[in-house]
Amino acid sequence: MRRADRLIKIVHFLRHRHRAVTAQRIGEEFEISTRTVYRDLQDLMDSGVPVSGEAGVGYVIDKKYYLPPIAFDADELEAIGLGMNMVRQWTDDQFAAKANSAMEKIYAVLPVDLKRDLEQITTYAMPGEPELPWEVSFSAVRECIREKRKMCIDYRDGKKQQTTRIVRPLALMFFSPVWVVAGWCEKRNDFRHFRLDRIVNLHHCASLFNDDNEKNLAAYVHSDSACQLSTGD
Repeated sequence: MRRADRLIKIVHFLRHRHRAVTAQRIGEEFEISTRTVYRDLQDLMDSGVPVSGEAGVGYVIDKKYYLPPIAFDADELEAIGLGMNMVRQWTDDQFAAKANSAMEKIYAVLPVDLKRDLEQITTYAMPGEPELPWEVSFSAVRECIREKRKMCIDYRDGKKQQTTRIVRPLALMFFSPVWVVAGWCEKRNDFRHFRLDRIVNLHHCASLFNDDNEKNLAAYVHSDSACQLSTGD
């Protein structure tokens, strides 16, 4: 690992710690000697990064500190470009516009040589067959998840039976070519999945929901239902 990259990673490492971290712990994390850790931390402090602490006690960083924009290497740009391309191909126009906007911001701060790398990306995501369209707004679902707003949906299952559900939406997941809303179904009092292409109508409910420990995304991830495509029974 280049030293410049290691310094950046040390900053990120400290920002995610809630308590002071010893030089020994930092050394173990990055597989470097304690002496090298002291030198790296001193260089960070000399460059204006708000790290404080002392040997034998530990080091902390001001959580308000953010790194300035940094350059990416060619492979990182390839990964970012692929992700942006997948958003354009597999979501909606509103979200695709956000992907384009993000790419423009990245492009604007890149040095000339990396701009050329970005322009020559050769890894793409293309639509699969058969493509499964949906009638509801993809971005509206995302907004409900972000705002923790309940959704009232008319849902048609694989047997063409239609029911009305009130759902606490937790995540959107992509199983090509299917998008699935994972959430807590108040009708079934359990986690359920709802295919986007089978939601007939979507109504925003006025009520928000709390981050209940038994019904939130973390609880879903640890449940038996996680990522299993039994949808909307």
